[in-house]
Amino acid sequence: MSDEQITRNAAAIAQRELAELVSRTSGSKALFERAIRSMPGGVASSFQLGDPYPIYLERGVGPRVWDVDGHEYFDFHNGFGTMAAGHAHPVVAEAIETAARNGVHFAVTVERTVALAEEMCRRFKVDQVRFTNSGTESNMTAIRVARAATGRDVIAKIEGSYHGHVDQLMYSVLPGADVMGGRDAPAATPKSKGVPAAMADWIRVVPFNDAAAVQRLFEVEGDKIAALIMEPVMMNIGIVLPQPGYLEAVRELCTKHGVVLIFDEVKCGGTIAAGGAAERFGVQPDLSSWAKSIGGGTAIGAFGGKAEIMDQINQGAAHQGTYNGNPLSVAAAYATLTKVLTADAYEHLGHLGARLAAGLGKAIEEYGIPANVVDLGCKGCVTYRREPLTNYRDFLETNTQIYEASYPWMINRGVFMTPGDEEQWTLSVQHTDEVIDRYVDAFAEFCAALSA
Repeated sequence: MSDEQITRNAAAIAQRELAELVSRTSGSKALFERAIRSMPGGVASSFQLGDPYPIYLERGVGPRVWDVDGHEYFDFHNGFGTMAAGHAHPVVAEAIETAARNGVHFAVTVERTVALAEEMCRRFKVDQVRFTNSGTESNMTAIRVARAATGRDVIAKIEGSYHGHVDQLMYSVLPGADVMGGRDAPAATPKSKGVPAAMADWIRVVPFNDAAAVQRLFEVEGDKIAALIMEPVMMNIGIVLPQPGYLEAVRELCTKHGVVLIFDEVKCGGTIAAGGAAERFGVQPDLSSWAKSIGGGTAIGAFGGKAEIMDQINQGAAHQGTYNGNPLSVAAAYATLTKVLTADAYEHLGHLGARLAAGLGKAIEEYGIPANVVDLGCKGCVTYRREPLTNYRDFLETNTQIYEASYPWMINRGVFMTPGDEEQWTLSVQHTDEVIDRYVDAFAEFCAALSA
């Protein structure tokens, strides 16, 4: 069957499945109508928006969640990559309960904060870390420290990447084709209203998987650039893997030109390997940032790296935060990293990811769907393009209509997914083969319907 016919079928499926989704989620609709009176969009974060309204959840245990209408789902959303431990993990829950009974906040460093810092340094092979409350804060402060260490102001970033909603990094984040500039000279266009136009003077943009573009930029402006911040695996347009030799070449160029290399591991740190991307790909940055799954579901982030760079905090580079390293989040994070996300856990996640990818790949091949699968153990995605992505501009070629049909189809069959084709799934240590097979079966039925 032609791709054009598959796309037409997808449009019909989307219309039918969305109507079914609306008919079975009256509780979410009612809560949305209540929520929009007190919150813009009826949600706590714009990432949580849904069409025509979001699905509101009530609780989660293990690999399952329940919405306010009482429907049960297997959870492959997992908090946008936060819940690698799964929901209400007994070890994490016990740590949180103990912390709650002994004081959730002092604005004073406690012993467990020191222990967590030691574990982070060991696990990610860095000299020192500092704690924050989110990935945005981690990246924001890593940028400041890099600027202090180099005495330079300009930041380089990857085209299409998202590093949090701080003004200085909200550039070239999912730009439209009409504003992204040429392939050899991507434009620094703001993602949000309210960002000062002059901020663009301090941003340079290069494509992912293009070390030659980094070299060209550094040869012209290397003495102005404080840092290159990048996800070592792009994870806001599905998943884009680094091509062989790319990260190594970037590492060499940053060293040569005195540019601080920052790995944004907010999504991949602690998920794709025990030591994150630095372990999986064997390339060590100067600074890294972490959040999401390191906290077992609590609000925590961190950044860290070489001692001589982190020492800038002692030399006047500001890093504050009343809730940084608070006992509640620290207790959950320490339990997660030392007792839940263990070596055995990554073997289990690797097994589950391979099983899921194999099942989805088989269905894609059998029914001739224009799609491909990426497997990184805990993380993975289906991208509706026949060839794997290598950069942001490839993502613009994906078939969004197939995704728009897949989302309500999977939700209606008890598989809870992220609301957006730029996202991906997150597995948890509490997922099982049964959970994986539910996803595979529902997806195979979807592929069959697309090709009918």
